[in-house]
Amino acid sequence: MAEATVDRRRLVPRTDVVLADPRLVAAADRLGRAPVKAAVLAAQQRARAGELDPADVAAAAFAALPDTAGGLRTVLNATGVILHTNLGRAALSPAALAAVAAAGAHTDVELDLGTGRRARRGRTALAALAAAVPAAGDVHVVNNGAAALVLTATALAAGQEIVVSRGELVEIGDGFRLPDLLESTGARLREVGTTNRTALADYAAAVGPRTGFILKVHPSNFVVRGFTKAVEVGELTGLGAPVVADIGSGLLAPDPLLPDEPDAATTLRAGADLVIASGDKLLGGPQAGLLLGTSALIERLRRHPLARALRVDKLTLAALQATLTGPTTPTWQALRYDLDALRARTERVRDQLDGVELVESVAVVGGGGAPELELASWALSLPERYAAPLRLGATPVVGRVERGRLRLDLRCVPVERDPDLITAIRAALGSAARAPEKAAAVAPREAAVRPTGDR
Repeated sequence: MAEATVDRRRLVPRTDVVLADPRLVAAADRLGRAPVKAAVLAAQQRARAGELDPADVAAAAFAALPDTAGGLRTVLNATGVILHTNLGRAALSPAALAAVAAAGAHTDVELDLGTGRRARRGRTALAALAAAVPAAGDVHVVNNGAAALVLTATALAAGQEIVVSRGELVEIGDGFRLPDLLESTGARLREVGTTNRTALADYAAAVGPRTGFILKVHPSNFVVRGFTKAVEVGELTGLGAPVVADIGSGLLAPDPLLPDEPDAATTLRAGADLVIASGDKLLGGPQAGLLLGTSALIERLRRHPLARALRVDKLTLAALQATLTGPTTPTWQALRYDLDALRARTERVRDQLDGVELVESVAVVGGGGAPELELASWALSLPERYAAPLRLGATPVVGRVERGRLRLDLRCVPVERDPDLITAIRAALGSAARAPEKAAAVAPREAAVRPTGDR
């Protein structure tokens, strides 16, 4: 008599048995019972559907859990895009991370410990930003670059006009367009020039009694070539209206590696009354909108009622100050990674893996910064089918696919995570070999579509 077929569903371990696994017990203490139980139920369902061996339910549930109760999973950025918008842009420095952890407790964020009285919120972080850009009369910080622009437009031009070149009315990411953002404040746009050419006379003809300010916007994520003309900030300062420059990428001072990228110090010295920049791009800090300008303008913005709604929390202030005063950031290090050292490191990783090649590659800034800068690099090369297993592993690894090959650039992967990277690749090689038909391509390289430079 033939042996009866065993129903796979009967082999799936009970929920209480899986939850008793020591790894999941520890995870429940760290994350709470509810998310751990949800991960177990999902793994059990996969086993019942035949997607998972019943013996692997506990391991699969554990692998699916986030690193912290915050829900976000730490990802190894092997895309070769230093400021990848989908991966949270700038990775914070160890000093900034330590500052955030300390700021999680009760702090003196608005208290003068000497007098016991209320103090200016985030005064030490603001002082650090002012010290980094001495050309600024005063500084202020809001929660992102778009918020900085909205606050500026509301405080300086609600019911009035903003004079801006047609060639600078950009889309800033996820479908948000600069004209819509500005007009939502009650300001009216006075567009001048054409897409490719705007002259000083165009601005001069538009400025009048209804002008709130003249706006200069750095395109950030695209370049217009050929028959073009633009007006520099310094040329606009004599037209009788405040000049606001949105430089986008957060570069505070000139950098020889980025000669074409505008910086706050130079723009202020050229005559801008106000400069707007992002904190989580080239500065390498937390998401924040940086406002640097004349004392009178900054005070006007700081005292506007909308400033309260856009203010940053103590965690952002702590991370910003540590970024400004602490050691070099991961962003700075990635931009200047020695090419020979990167090749030697990538070779060492490659030598511990089977079927993985070493190839020349190109890295980019991303996040709307330095759109034309390409950095020579090295990468590991695998067949495209390994992209999904790497993303879905216990340690998610995100690379980029080019011409049917998955490339893993170690430039933004902390060197101390190399053992984790090797383990993840080995696991992916085995996983994809067992189920190649279920592998999916990684999200396209951000730089290939010229990333949207969200403010």
